[in-house]
Amino acid sequence: MLKMAIIAGFLGKTKDRFHEYNQAIDLEGKFKSLSEIEGYDGLELVYPYEVNDAEQVSQLMKKYGVSIAAINVNVKGEPEFKNGGVSSPNPDVRAKAVRFIKEAKDFAAAVGADKVTCCPLGDGYEFSFQVDYNEYWTNLVESFREAGRYNPDMPLFIEYKPSETRGKCFVNDTAKTILLLNQVDAPNMGITLDFGHSIYGNENPSEAALLVHNSPYKLYVHINDNDARWDWDFFAGSKHLLEYIEFMYYLRKIGYTDYLTSDTSPTRWPIRDTFEINSRLTNKVWNLLESIDEKKLEQLIHGDDYMKTWKFIEENLLGLK
Repeated sequence: MLKMAIIAGFLGKTKDRFHEYNQAIDLEGKFKSLSEIEGYDGLELVYPYEVNDAEQVSQLMKKYGVSIAAINVNVKGEPEFKNGGVSSPNPDVRAKAVRFIKEAKDFAAAVGADKVTCCPLGDGYEFSFQVDYNEYWTNLVESFREAGRYNPDMPLFIEYKPSETRGKCFVNDTAKTILLLNQVDAPNMGITLDFGHSIYGNENPSEAALLVHNSPYKLYVHINDNDARWDWDFFAGSKHLLEYIEFMYYLRKIGYTDYLTSDTSPTRWPIRDTFEINSRLTNKVWNLLESIDEKKLEQLIHGDDYMKTWKFIEENLLGLK
């Protein structure tokens, strides 16, 4: 079985602009719910809003046999962060955002987590002539440098997203995230690759994973799917099944062994069923890839006749014989 986790917030009440879905549950309820969903043993928890008591989390981990895939630090929720946190021209705002990341690192260490992940969604812009790009980017680099060099034994991962909460996020694709971390120049940095963010950002998630693998930075993966027009957080494989199979193929090739964390929002569909699809499908795909003639597929990929490659896909990956 693969190492599978869920972002804890999706186990309770969620909402969009018009509706609320499912019931609110407390932190222990999320641990209990996770422990009852087949295929999972990990949670990604949001600091400081969802968790801030390390002793409580440690006790719940022991009680329910749950591990922590990552501590996700929120640097967008405070009122001061509405126009940007880590990139803000206001040094007090930047200092608060950096403090949140440092505290999240300490919290992660206290509960035995092996990473902190941060998605700077409030850092971006909407319009021409709205921001001084150089100033904001410089602030972004300096903030993550300070946060990254703090408690360097605790890895800090940066998650990119094309947009939301800003019309255009500063950290919006794989290559730009690698550029950011090159300039940050801090130890133990990584990139959180969200399959859906990559899809609706017009990337190929497989190529993105290889870019990270061939960089100096660690890789952590969120799984979901969407229609390539917005980040709907549908269950894995629901819109881009073949791309998801290819993604798993390359994760296997690069030796990925960390958690595959469901960043998937059940909304109108039962919570347990939605997440069990992610686990069931992903494990089936992984096992399928173990059973195929990988050398033959590699030869086809390196060849020049894609029609033969497609026939192999039909017969061996889609089961159309």
